[in-house]
Amino acid sequence: MNISSASRQSGLPAKTIRYYEEIGLLLPERKHNGYRSYDSRDIHRLRFLQRARGLGFSIKECRDLLELYDDTNRASADVRAMAQQRIEEIDTKIEELRSLRASLSELVSACHGDDRPDCPILDDLAGRKQ
Repeated sequence: MNISSASRQSGLPAKTIRYYEEIGLLLPERKHNGYRSYDSRDIHRLRFLQRARGLGFSIKECRDLLELYDDTNRASADVRAMAQQRIEEIDTKIEELRSLRASLSELVSACHGDDRPDCPILDDLAGRKQ
């Protein structure tokens, strides 16, 4: 199948599919005229990549996950360790976002939100004390 069909079946834009090929995550067959030809295995890999990226795995981690997926002698402990590491990164990001939210909430609370020009939010962004 061509790239537009592969895009429809995988749910990924053609540009993303081309990028995955460019960096070696996908190696579709090439027809004699140079056009890419995708098969069901390629679609499966694209869906795998889409799901892994959706869970926040980096391109490098996706490459590692694909290698583990292709390795029938893999240890599931290796996959589990990668997923656990991702959970820890997500937890760290959640804490950072909570802190940002708390800081911004304080600024919003300090702002009168009226027609006056003074604004604690802008003062804070500018590095001025309130």
